[in-house]
Amino acid sequence: MHAPWQPLLDWWFGHAESANEVAAEKGKLWFGKRNSQDLEAQTRFGVFVDQALAGELTEWTQRPDGWLALVLLLDQLPRMIYRDTPKAFSGDLRAQKLVAQGVAADFDRQLKPIQRVFIYLVFEHCENLAVQNETVSRFMALVAEQPETERAVFADNLDYAERHQKVIARFGRFPHRNAVLGRESTVEELEFLGQPGSWF
Repeated sequence: MHAPWQPLLDWWFGHAESANEVAAEKGKLWFGKRNSQDLEAQTRFGVFVDQALAGELTEWTQRPDGWLALVLLLDQLPRMIYRDTPKAFSGDLRAQKLVAQGVAADFDRQLKPIQRVFIYLVFEHCENLAVQNETVSRFMALVAEQPETERAVFADNLDYAERHQKVIARFGRFPHRNAVLGRESTVEELEFLGQPGSWF
C-alpha cells in the first residue's frame, strides 16, 4: 500500500533517475505559471494543502519522504492553488519551521539531491537575510556534491538563491509580494520592480 504522500511526490518529481532528466520533465510544472497546472494541483491535492495549512498531517514528518511532501504542501502548492492572493504565502512560516527541524535531523541528506532543492527553496522564500545566507551556503554545497554531468541543474538553483539573497540584502523583503500582501512599495522598490528579472 502506497503512503498517502506518494502520489504527490510522483507528480512533482516523476520517475526519472537523473537530476537532468527530472528537471527536463518537471521544470515547467515547478517554475511555469499555467492555469492548467494550478487547477491540477487544486483538484488532486487541494484537500491535503488545506489540511497542511490547518496544522494537520504532522504524522507525515516521521519519515523523510513524508516530510518532503508536507513541505511541498505548505510551500510550493499554495503558490499554485492560491496564486496572486495572500494565502499563497500562508504556509511559509510553518514550512520554514518544518525544514529547520528536518535539516537538524539530517532528513535532507536522506533525500535525492533534486528533492533537496525543494527543501532549501523554503529558506529561499524567507524574508530574512540570515536565512538567505544559509540558503546560498546550502545550494553551494549541493552543487559541489554533484557529478560534473549533473551540476548545471543545481548551479541554476544556486544562481536564483543568490539573486533572492541580494534582494533581501537590499530591501529586507521581496518587493514583488507587496501588492498581493497589501504592503506599500517604496519609490526604490517600484523602480526595482520595473527592471527585468525583478519578479520571482
